[in-house]
Amino acid sequence: MKSVKITVIGLGFVGLTTAVGFAKKGFTTFGYEIDQVKAKLLQKGQIPFFEEGLQEGLQDVIEKKFFITNSLEDALRDSDVVFYCIGTPMNKEGFADLSFLITSLKETASLIKICKPKPTLIIKSTIPPSTSQEVFIPLLKTLGLKVNMGDSSDCFLANNPEFLREGFAYQDFLNPDRIVVGSSQELEIIKKIYAPFNAPIIFTNLNSAEFIKYLSNTTLAMQISFANEMSMIAEKIGNIDIQLSFQVLHQDKRFHGSPANITSYIYPGLGFGGYCLPKDTLALHKKSQEKGFDTKILKGIIETNERILTFYLEKISQEVSKDAKIGILGLSFKPGSDDVRDSKSKSLIDGLLERGFKNIIAYDPIANDVFKQIYALPICYTKTSKELVDACDVCIIATAWEEFTQCNFTDKKVYNLRFLKL
Repeated sequence: MKSVKITVIGLGFVGLTTAVGFAKKGFTTFGYEIDQVKAKLLQKGQIPFFEEGLQEGLQDVIEKKFFITNSLEDALRDSDVVFYCIGTPMNKEGFADLSFLITSLKETASLIKICKPKPTLIIKSTIPPSTSQEVFIPLLKTLGLKVNMGDSSDCFLANNPEFLREGFAYQDFLNPDRIVVGSSQELEIIKKIYAPFNAPIIFTNLNSAEFIKYLSNTTLAMQISFANEMSMIAEKIGNIDIQLSFQVLHQDKRFHGSPANITSYIYPGLGFGGYCLPKDTLALHKKSQEKGFDTKILKGIIETNERILTFYLEKISQEVSKDAKIGILGLSFKPGSDDVRDSKSKSLIDGLLERGFKNIIAYDPIANDVFKQIYALPICYTKTSKELVDACDVCIIATAWEEFTQCNFTDKKVYNLRFLKL
């Protein structure tokens, strides 16, 4: 651990937290900050913003394990890992401004030879999905570097998004619940520097790591906006105790536990079906319209629930021959139930039939008979999942029954529309 040198470029909110955190874990860490006023303040052990515990942490490591320099050459010399914690502010058109990061990468590329052989360059800044693959790697290649090419590489580029809460960032960094790394391979140096944090390291590809950061932030933004829209609906309807209503919502046991069961609802699939969710969402939307309030989010929920099915039907139509034998795994609206009211599998089969697919076979662990009786569709049924898989060219997982994870899909085209782990 002591032989590893970490460099952090940009000592703002994220960069300083990252640098001090690694120094506290025992790594020799160098920080480079272009703002000389800020750099001098930090060298005195003072921080220009409030972050609980960070100033004390800085004072513990400054000039011991953490060194601030105004020379990029000194910061990069013999460095194993370089973190980029540079702002990506929104430009006038609403896009992320990557210009500062691009400049920093160019400057690093010109000095790459003074780093350790094959240094790992890690983007910690928030960047839109596909940026590393479509912008940064091509940029470094135009500068003459071999990037992410195994043993022949001049350097490796990875992405390591942060999940820090302002006001709690230092403790969040020291005690992460997960560490996400986008990389073309599981780099040992990353495992080494994060080993002292005792948190799961999730390696994925570059695009996925970048997407996960935006998925996290936009999920939070959606929840806040949804709560606000619901409060406006309540105001329009009138005589509703909004504060109490949300307090009671928070007592729902699905919001508690580790992990909370609510996570099963924040997961992609064919959309929601069953008896309650479709009719209740539409009914509240209609009541709001009646009261003169246009529900943007509720309306969008209804539209997205319809659009997701069309999205996958079009994808299947483009990729699968009309003569193929298609197997539908799952007929109930959710696993653990034989309720087929407003089942997405029914809509899926209807859509396939409308698009000219005629060889459709279905199976559900407990809903075969009730589905067949209620809908009387021109399809066949099997008694087991194995029988269905063996008989079909294409398998579509439409309900997330655990049983389907044990199926042998070798040589089959599979549409895992419930994103089960197969």
